[in-house]
Amino acid sequence: MNRQDIIQEPEQRGFMKGIAHFAISVGSKEAVNHLTERLRADHYTIESEPRTTGDGYYESVVLDPEGNYVEISM
Repeated sequence: MNRQDIIQEPEQRGFMKGIAHFAISVGSKEAVNHLTERLRADHYTIESEPRTTGDGYYESVVLDPEGNYVEISM
């Protein structure tokens, strides 16, 4: 994956060189919702609430401790 907007500024952790994102499939909308809420309760940052994307995926996005995007999809 290649992104032209990746920069070298440390405060922009999610857009630095390296991993663009990590994605996991959990099998159902209910599982996406449940895991998102569990991570919220554990004080992870929810970057994007559960939703159906323009290309038809149901997903949420949380940030790992280093600011990397983790997509949770069905």
